[in-house]
Amino acid sequence: MSHALVVDVGNSRLKWALVNSHGYVAQGSVANAEIGTLALRDWQNLPRPIRAIGVNVAGEAARVRVEGQLTRWRIGMEWLVPNARACGVTNRYEQPSQLGADRWASCVAARLRALRADTVAQPIIVVNAGTAVTIDSVDADGVFRGGMILPNMRLMLRVLAENTAALKVPPGRFEAFPTNTSDGLYTGALHAVCGAIELARARLSSQATPVRCYLAGGAAPEIGPHLAAPVELVDNLVLEGVLAIASEQ
Repeated sequence: MSHALVVDVGNSRLKWALVNSHGYVAQGSVANAEIGTLALRDWQNLPRPIRAIGVNVAGEAARVRVEGQLTRWRIGMEWLVPNARACGVTNRYEQPSQLGADRWASCVAARLRALRADTVAQPIIVVNAGTAVTIDSVDADGVFRGGMILPNMRLMLRVLAENTAALKVPPGRFEAFPTNTSDGLYTGALHAVCGAIELARARLSSQATPVRCYLAGGAAPEIGPHLAAPVELVDNLVLEGVLAIASEQ
């Protein structure tokens, strides 16, 4: 049975999955600094894929390292580049190819999920909560309208700690009404992210039906409980989109 390897190289981590016609055969993730161990560790005993498709937002060095791990199979990596249209989604970025490939794949995957979930197409918000938090809007017609990019909570807290001597405090936790500085900082950073997501929802909504939010990324479990319903957490949203676009191509 033929297998395909799909890869998502983010700013901090690489996620991968081996897929065949029945679904996921194997999957995993590594820190970007450990990409060079994939061939001898995670991929050592995998069936040989006939195709490898991926997205990369981590730069040229990461791209070269990933491609080096494929030499054992003697296949090349097909890097996905966003274009004007894929899988029924229209890309309205000023220069479509400059949209982050991971964001494009996520929007495609979320749109396909939304069409399966609702009898009538609805607008959706697509959030990738990694090192950067991206908040993208896709309308009911499948048009990617645009999106926001902001730092995640830990980056916000790090910047405050590095630039404000009085705020070098232990990590905090979420509280509805924080009564110490640590909790105030964490709660404020979390509310900044959640507030941006809810603002994007409000701008996209044109009727009483709530806009569904698809949420992925390492910080998704922290953010999800603080968003209004409906919210769906999806572990492999980028990989789903990569696979869908590759299948269409």
